Amino acid sequence: MQIGPYRIDPPVVLAPMAGVTDRPFRQLCRKLGAGLCVSEMTTADATLWHTEKSRLRRDHAGEAAPISVQIAGYDPQMMAEAARFNVEHGAQIVDINMGCPAKKVCKVDSGSALMKDEKLVAAICAAVVSAVEVPVTLKIRTGWARAHRNGPRIARIAQDAGIAALTVHGRTREDHYEGEAEYDTIAAIKQRLTIPVIANGDIGSPGKARFVLDYTKADAVMIGRAAQGRPWIFREIAHDLATGEKLAPPTRFEVRRWLLEHLDDLYAFYGEGRGLRVARKHIQWYCQDAPGREAFWASINRVTDAVEQRERVAAFFDSDLECASAA
Repeated sequence: MQIGPYRIDPPVVLAPMAGVTDRPFRQLCRKLGAGLCVSEMTTADATLWHTEKSRLRRDHAGEAAPISVQIAGYDPQMMAEAARFNVEHGAQIVDINMGCPAKKVCKVDSGSALMKDEKLVAAICAAVVSAVEVPVTLKIRTGWARAHRNGPRIARIAQDAGIAALTVHGRTREDHYEGEAEYDTIAAIKQRLTIPVIANGDIGSPGKARFVLDYTKADAVMIGRAAQGRPWIFREIAHDLATGEKLAPPTRFEVRRWLLEHLDDLYAFYGEGRGLRVARKHIQWYCQDAPGREAFWASINRVTDAVEQRERVAAFFDSDLECASAA
């Protein structure tokens, strides 16, 4: 898949997820096979750009190109300025958020709430595209309500405004993350466009990725929640798409190594205190299928020292490896 001057290979993309896709996680997913990783959503409100939260979200030190940054807002000129600001700070692709269904985003008429106003969609896309020289992409849902699946119209508006690629989540704003994603609307959108289309929603295995690509004729898939605690899903999907064969699951030793590397990167990125707190959810995700996980989670969540947290994680995986060897 081609986005502007950038070849996205393999065509498997990490979705932007607030509180998840920080730089340490993006770098790990790229290492484990993602062709592109999109940053956490960043605000178009200039009064918030100099907060610690915003500063960390635009930290791209050491990331492999292309660096894709998602921006969110409702005012065309504010969005244009946000695009320029992020390009100045390293963004090589600017992604516009019109897919987030969260109440705190939609209540200020941002995210997927924008899909209700097609004229505003056109104005925002045109303003951002004209503001920067890098490719601009857009993420949407199939519509703003189940009875109003206007995704195909929004898609044509976006293409006409100069959007370089479009991601479509297979649910409406009204659905949030409930029920199952549907792919008929994504297929209809792909038929109408000449720009690349990325399919998103409920893609959690190589088989599902292949099915969605075949069914929708999309150019790539985007992986969100399925990558939480399982960043190797990218190499599994990439291997299946390239060879038609199933890649063996990672060993417990590999998972242990990746998790410990992830913890070290979180401590370095946030500082040990905040890094420890951010790490808790990742540890839980990594261990979601491990024997004895409930007792381990209960104990690890009380740890307040980064060194001890890391040691307990290593010991938990070591004990699991010993049990596996004995079996």
